[in-house]
Amino acid sequence: MGLKIQLEKVKPDAGSSFRILKNPRLNDLFYWHYHPEYELIFISGADGTRHIGEHISRYSGSDLVFMGPNIPHLNFDYGLRTDYEKIVVQLKEDFLSDALTNIPELSDIRELFAKARNVITFHGKTKQLIGAKLKELAHLSHFKQLMHLLEIFQTLATSQESTILNVAPVEQNYNLKEQQRIKKIYHYVEEHFQEKINPQEMAEMCNLSMAAFCRYFKKMTNMTFTEFINEYRINQAKKLLLQDYNVTEACYESGFTNLSYFNKAFNRYAKENPMHFKKRHLHSIP
Repeated sequence: MGLKIQLEKVKPDAGSSFRILKNPRLNDLFYWHYHPEYELIFISGADGTRHIGEHISRYSGSDLVFMGPNIPHLNFDYGLRTDYEKIVVQLKEDFLSDALTNIPELSDIRELFAKARNVITFHGKTKQLIGAKLKELAHLSHFKQLMHLLEIFQTLATSQESTILNVAPVEQNYNLKEQQRIKKIYHYVEEHFQEKINPQEMAEMCNLSMAAFCRYFKKMTNMTFTEFINEYRINQAKKLLLQDYNVTEACYESGFTNLSYFNKAFNRYAKENPMHFKKRHLHSIP
């Protein structure tokens, strides 16, 4: 969602040029926010929602994401009820800026930081390896933390197991009323996605005319309300398929009322049919 809701003010740890957060518990908080720092996030022991900018997808088991400055995102542990672990490293926008520019040995890391401005996710062995390294960080001296981080960034920079999400940084300020309105819509969809959701009722809930609601929603999310609902339901369907529900069950449980429409929507958002998605993921799970 192209929404700027809260500016998080980040202070580096004392005696350090970055900040390490181990297991910050935000699972009961809807924290749609941005900050001018780079952020490396690892979460494990959970299946959750990755909602960064306009991108919404599920992660299963664990997630490793590196994002650049001023990219709006929802906390990765929102709504989780499992016993998860989370490590977050936040680095100022000018972290090692002169060194990254002038030291040839850091050229791979410089390129990694440039790519992070559009958000990078990592998978496979890279995710496991870096997750384990990040868990060690909090127990090291500041100097060793810095050396450890450089090693982590070099590994990420040279990994083939990554995907760029192409999420843009936030560009506009939105007023508090607009921020609260989108939060209300998000919560409503989350509570009622299995029912028929009438855009007219959503407009009335927001005290807007239908035309004004459509314009507002498009401005805030770069999606139509129908696209947003479909994408949200497809994400729910993916979660059900990963829990071994069959395609028909996943269709109706995620709020779709027509199987052929569900198949078309799934193909559109997931770029494959639901049966193929299920087989591919369940066969890759040991």
